[in-house]
This record gives sequence, structure tokens and C-alpha cells, in this order.
Amino acid sequence: MVDPHAAVPGRAAGTLTGRYLLVLSDDLLTDHDTTRSAVAELTGLSEVTSSRDAAPVAHPTLFARLGVAVAELDPARLRTVRADSRVLSVEPERVLRALSGPSADYLRGFADAAGFLAERAAATEAADAPGATRFADNDQVTWGLQATGADVAVETGAGITVAVLDTGLDLGHPDFAGRQIESRSFVDGQEVADVQGHGTHCTGTSCGPLAPGSGRRYGIAHEARILVGKVLGDDGSGTDAGILDGIEWAISSGAHIVSMSLGADLNEVSPAYENAGRRALDAGTLIVAAAGNNAERSTGNVGFVGVPANSPSIMAVGAVDAALAIADFSAASSAIEGGQVDIAGPGVDVYSSWPMPQRTNTISGTSMATPHVSGIAALWSQRTGARGRDLWTQLTQAAQRLPLPSGDVGAGLVRAPGL
Repeated sequence: MVDPHAAVPGRAAGTLTGRYLLVLSDDLLTDHDTTRSAVAELTGLSEVTSSRDAAPVAHPTLFARLGVAVAELDPARLRTVRADSRVLSVEPERVLRALSGPSADYLRGFADAAGFLAERAAATEAADAPGATRFADNDQVTWGLQATGADVAVETGAGITVAVLDTGLDLGHPDFAGRQIESRSFVDGQEVADVQGHGTHCTGTSCGPLAPGSGRRYGIAHEARILVGKVLGDDGSGTDAGILDGIEWAISSGAHIVSMSLGADLNEVSPAYENAGRRALDAGTLIVAAAGNNAERSTGNVGFVGVPANSPSIMAVGAVDAALAIADFSAASSAIEGGQVDIAGPGVDVYSSWPMPQRTNTISGTSMATPHVSGIAALWSQRTGARGRDLWTQLTQAAQRLPLPSGDVGAGLVRAPGL
């Protein structure tokens, strides 16, 4: 099991980089040259690039599809930009991180876990009651695929493109041999190869094989085209610029679904991510993101949905366990606009792929719930042809209602198309 509370080298989520995110008015987005010239004028720098991958840090970067630019601004220039009507918002660029939560084993080890254990015992008793269901992995398939109906869905994800923006993928993993995969790194000086494990695990759940080389099935959209964008480095952290670059690349590359198991614990909406989410929906791309793991419900802390999942145009995913109870770590909705959990997925003790030679691993988090939703979104998109907002509506309408507050699980448990 992974202990997410252990010290991990790297930048903390929410750390500021010193750069700024600028949301540009539609008037500036008429054509690329006009937009580039305007960004150069606004920032006072002549060279504007279209990708952080090729841009020195000092150069502003334009993500034209998203209507967002990233730039270093001195105090005087910052005041000028904030006052310019062509710029709708300015916010500091931050560091975001992969969102894994505590495993059940770890939670059971809390020194103050008496309350949690009592809560879990009650949940177990309820799950064992007549008519109640408690899922478990078996030799054939994981509990999450059983709970969502993905194990019996006839759809395969064929013809649908799923982008996973995370720590990369073990491209040599035998369970992905022969798959249609395109990859790109948005982390300076690092290849797509996943040495951290988080990205390989998330890709496995959303798009892993129908029949892995060993062990039980864990993948949902097993015939989907996969886009792997490494936006988080080997330490599990990444900048807003790299993540936005990954989103723009995914949309440009034809992604129908973008899966992002990452975030920062900030109880405010990022205008840049909201603009990206809205423009993605306009382009027929649904962005799905982890709600966050900042709750500790056993102590009364229900947490809040963080950035970027709290953007109204990005689908926020909470986590449930095998008894379909809310996970102790899963963030609840907050009062801010867009701060609600939209849907829930299996997120406790989730078995999936892991970089070789380990091959598989079992971890927990809203990060693990998110690729369940992304993979099932691909199945729905294949069945109905739905894209963007229509796909969002289909997912929430088909969700299984749970006897839990909507502030915890939104519309309910994500469900695959029925037979």
C-alpha cells in the first residue's frame, strides 16, 4: 500500500511559481497572430510561444484554444495587465499534485481511529444487512468494475479517445502492449516514462486491458485510444502551465475525455481552469477531475473540493468504498459556485497497473475514483455518440442514486451502460 502521508520530495500543492495566468477576452481570440501580438503587448515581451514544452520560463506562453496565457510580470506590468479590459482575470500560477488518498490499512492505523473504526463497523453492519451489497475483488475482476457495471458492459471504448494527464505511463508495461497510445511530456527535462506510479495506475483503470497478462481485470475502456500527457513530474507535482498545455494538446489531439487525478487544496475557483473547462466542453471534450482528499471524516472534517475540480465546467469526482459508503478522505462540496461534487466512483483499495517490475498495485484516493468515471464516460460516448455537455448529462442521469448526501457523491455512483 502507498502511504500518502509519508514525506515526498518536491513542491507542495498550492506553491506559487512567480508567474501569472491571464484569461483573455474573446475579442483577443479572433486569430492566432492577433492574439499573439496582444499577449506580447500586454506582457512587454516580444516573443510569445504556444507551448511550455518549447518555451524558456521568461517567455509568455499562449494557449489559444483555452483563451489563457502564462507570463512572468513585474509589479508595474502586473498592475497594467490587471487594469486592461482585454484581460478578464489574473491569478498566480500554482503547483498542483497527484491526489492519492490513504489506503484502508493506513486509516486503520490512525492513533485516533476509534471513531473511524466505529463508523466503518456500522458501515460493515449495514452492508451485511439483508438486501445490502458489499463488493470485493475476485479472481476475475476488481470490485470497482463490478460496482459500476463496467465488467458486463458490451462497449469497449473503441473509437473514443481518452487523455490521462498525470505522471506519465510505463510505456513498456506488458498490459498496454499493442495499444494505440500517443504520449508527450510537459515536464521540463523529463520523459513520459512514469517512475512515480500514479499515472500508470490511473491509465490502467480508465483504459487498461480486458484480459491482463496476470491477475484480475481492472481496465474499463480497453479498446479506447489513449493520450498520455505527463503534466506531473517524477515527484508528483506540476505547474498550472504544464497542465493547461496538456489540456490544450489533448483537445487538439481529439480527446473526447480528459482525466485529471490532480489538484491543490484551494477553496476558490481558478478562472483559468474554468475557462479551459468551458472551452473544452464547447469543443466536445469532457474534463473529469478528482474532487480532492482533504477530508478526514472520522474526525469531523469533511474537506472541500479543490482546484481544478471546483470549476463549474469540470466534472468533480468523489470516492466511495466497497460498501458504497463515502471514503473517509473524500472531499465534500463547498458553498462556492462550482464547488460541488458532481458524481462518485470507486476509490478505496483500487487494484490497477503499476510500473514494472511490480506490475500492479492497490491504492486509494479520489484519484482512483476519477479514472473509473473517465473510462465509463468513454463507454457512454461510444454507445450514444454523446460529447461534451451531453456526455456530462448522460453520466449524471445514469448514475446510481446512493443513500448519501449529494454534497458527498453528487448524482451518485457512476454506472456503465446496461446490457
